Amino acid sequence: MSFVPYDDRDGWIWLDGSFVPWREAKIHVLTHSLHYGASVFEGERAYDGVVFKSAEHSRRLHRSAELVGYSVPVSVEELGRIKLEVMARNGLADCYVRAFAWRGSEMMGVSAQQASIRTCVAVWHWGNYFADKMKGIRVTLSDWKRPSPETIPSAAKAAGLYMICTMSKHKAEAQGYADALMLDYRGYVAELTGANVFLIRDGAIHTPTPDCFLDGITRQTVIELARRRGYEVVIRHITPEELPTFSECFITGTAAEVTPVCEMAGIAYRPGLITETLMNDYDALVRGRLGSPAAA
Repeated sequence: MSFVPYDDRDGWIWLDGSFVPWREAKIHVLTHSLHYGASVFEGERAYDGVVFKSAEHSRRLHRSAELVGYSVPVSVEELGRIKLEVMARNGLADCYVRAFAWRGSEMMGVSAQQASIRTCVAVWHWGNYFADKMKGIRVTLSDWKRPSPETIPSAAKAAGLYMICTMSKHKAEAQGYADALMLDYRGYVAELTGANVFLIRDGAIHTPTPDCFLDGITRQTVIELARRRGYEVVIRHITPEELPTFSECFITGTAAEVTPVCEMAGIAYRPGLITETLMNDYDALVRGRLGSPAAA
């Protein structure tokens, strides 16, 4: 598998108020968040030069930082302008956008009250997260579960919370799957390693209650699109024993967008009309061909 390393590319990255050449955007090895996991980030996509729901993502970045104990030193409005300028400097109109913040290298140890808060925005071309979408992806079951919100700030998009996601996805890929389904600490269906999950039965769309995992911005958007279409959306706890009773399954996320699932935890699904309709509606929305669901 060939790839271009992320530290060896042409282009520009916005770092702490300045644009720096891509290869020079570096931090010290004793950066606190590298050791203690408290960086927060957003994954966003731009379509035709517009970052989809940019302000919502920036507000969530600020909220994530607050949940792990610090403040992002760049306003939501300024982040919006920076994203567009980074895209322009890199000559990209359709791209992935990564805005993130972290504690710097002034202090080392569990406590880092005086560490500076660093901020960065980078963009790069990223096509479909999963190829040949309507074929559907195969998903296995993770060994790891999403923890209780009493043990982690589950509403934060923080790097430390993704460790078990990376472990789960690596194992899934080693076994020939595209991703892994994670249950929560109670044994209910939760999410994939980087996407929310939806299941369809008798024309109704069911999705887990996001009470211990991230309530994705794409998830919220697709729920709005489904309701505008007149589909019933049921948000509830779903047990693994119910999985064979559903006919369709799809996942949502900024990277995944809307992607059908053809197999999950050993159960086969057939990507169908509802999934394809919502996939097309989402694509039309992000590219400006469909009005905002909230305004409809």
